Amino acid sequence: MKNALHFFLVLFFALCLNTVTAGKANADSKICFTCHSQKLFTGPVIHQPVAKGDCNECHNPHVAKHKGLLQKKGTDFCFSCHQKEAKLFSEGVIHEPIKQGKCLVCHDPHVSNSKGLLKSQGIAESCFSCHEALPRQYKYVHKPFQQGQCISCHSPHTSNSYKLLAKDEDQLCFSCHTLAKLQNKHPNYPDILKNCLSCHHPHGSDSAFLVRNQLHKPYTQGCTPCHDKGQKGTDTCLGCHEQIKSQILSTHNHLNGSENSCVACHSPHAADSSNLLKAPQKNLCRDCHEESFRISEKKRHKHPDTGTCSNCHSVHGSNTIAMLKNGITGVCSGCHASQGQFTHPVGGAIVDPRNGQEMTCVTCHYPHGTDYTFFLKLSGAKALCIQCHKGY
Repeated sequence: MKNALHFFLVLFFALCLNTVTAGKANADSKICFTCHSQKLFTGPVIHQPVAKGDCNECHNPHVAKHKGLLQKKGTDFCFSCHQKEAKLFSEGVIHEPIKQGKCLVCHDPHVSNSKGLLKSQGIAESCFSCHEALPRQYKYVHKPFQQGQCISCHSPHTSNSYKLLAKDEDQLCFSCHTLAKLQNKHPNYPDILKNCLSCHHPHGSDSAFLVRNQLHKPYTQGCTPCHDKGQKGTDTCLGCHEQIKSQILSTHNHLNGSENSCVACHSPHAADSSNLLKAPQKNLCRDCHEESFRISEKKRHKHPDTGTCSNCHSVHGSNTIAMLKNGITGVCSGCHASQGQFTHPVGGAIVDPRNGQEMTCVTCHYPHGTDYTFFLKLSGAKALCIQCHKGY
């Protein structure tokens, strides 16, 4: 009996000891490295849990709901340790990868050759892995851009300024370019301390002094054609661009309540896009209509020209709702003329029984995108039809 008791006591302590040893081995990654090559987790910059050999801090060794046996998913996972950043990264203008919960777009979770566990060789390459369309070749290049110091001007995570600028646009410029030097370079220029980017490109240009490539004619004539007129607001622009006056003053227009609504979209001095637009059309519209773009992108069926807003909308204004160029049915039939022979009756005396308004294409279709085929607002099998045709 004593021998049996002695045997079980020895076995019990042996099992306990084995459990502790196995736990320590797992914490030291010994068990993990029997399958996963340790060479893959060595380098100049190592994530702290990896350096401690604590794989279990991030991964479940047996089963998990998420790919890679991760304990959690997305930013929730990262913020479980980086709690200070969780609050900072939830305010202001947020970098798209963070907004989507994809920290690993930029950072390697284990080891890296770059500071901050960046995946790429340096900050610039990390940025260009997504922003590949950003031109890198200019005749004249801004020094920080040339040296790949994107974060000299931009915050990589969040910011209180658009384009993730580290400071207010002009204050950012003045942090390197002193007032005395600027005044020397811009003698007699009005508003010298404002809107540097209305003339200069922050990355580079084919024109000297980083001046943007498309120049407003009065700008090339020394500024006086606009600034010495004594006019204010949109009147300054309409003095030359009288042909758009009727659009600007139409029932539905782009006047935004500012002193000069024109400069919300157009640069008064220089730009890189045609018509002196401050950005390509899709990006420009999105700056104000972000929610509309975001909703459209999530839909299963999208209109192929959603990004070319001016195909359907008058950019300055019109007397039709939503600034449409030719009324709802007129705009749609411009492309879909053939649908007229078998469409649901629209226009004229055809009235939506739910609200008494004229039946149009958008009574049934949503042009920016829906989850139903043909951009229908509901399923065309029945759900949409019975909104009006009760009792069927």
